[in-house]
Amino acid sequence: MALYALIIAGGRGERLRPLTNDRPKAMVPVAGKPLLAHQFDWLRQGGVTHAVILCHYMAHVIQEHFGDGAGTGLRISYSIEEEPLGRGGALRRGYETFVPPDEETIVALNGDIITRQPLEQLLQHHKRKRAAATVMLVPLRSPYGIAKTDRAGHITSFLEKPVLPHWINAGVYVLSREFFRRLPAKGDHEDTTFPELAAEGKLFAYKRRAYWRPVNSIKDLNEAERELAGVTPA
Repeated sequence: MALYALIIAGGRGERLRPLTNDRPKAMVPVAGKPLLAHQFDWLRQGGVTHAVILCHYMAHVIQEHFGDGAGTGLRISYSIEEEPLGRGGALRRGYETFVPPDEETIVALNGDIITRQPLEQLLQHHKRKRAAATVMLVPLRSPYGIAKTDRAGHITSFLEKPVLPHWINAGVYVLSREFFRRLPAKGDHEDTTFPELAAEGKLFAYKRRAYWRPVNSIKDLNEAERELAGVTPA
């Protein structure tokens, strides 16, 4: 049984320079292999059979490295944008060009994250809810230490980068055909399609505390290296 995933991998990764001077953000090495390779491992373990890479900046670097997917366990295709279409436009183009029209459920994710959340659980949740789109949410962790004070103004303790009582978009989605019909030809799904579906009660959340790490900066990259050294693979 086929299962398709769309990976948004067109970013330049300005905050990861000089590592992205000669490669796109999704090809930055983490723990000895490109970000995309970590995602391929996770997708394959979750039952994905086909991956479509939505790329623009230095797309040839990804193509030359992974080719048709031999060695990854996936069949890989490339949706290359001549000009940036935005994430929503990229998803629409990749879906319409490479995903068979009878596929009911499609996985999508940003090309700059690593997670150990079992994909099967997210897929099951999406199907139970009969959602048009399901968004994985993760807890928001403060990038700063937090000072606690008493009523008199004394500092009583410090909390180093605590988890805050909020949830953020993890950039991991399970999507139905209805979602893709609503996408703009150019633009961002978070500004258009998601708000429309939310207003209609068709956008669902999947809150998880599994390992998740975005890699947007050199600091993120260094933290990911340390974390992966101590994380048991899913």
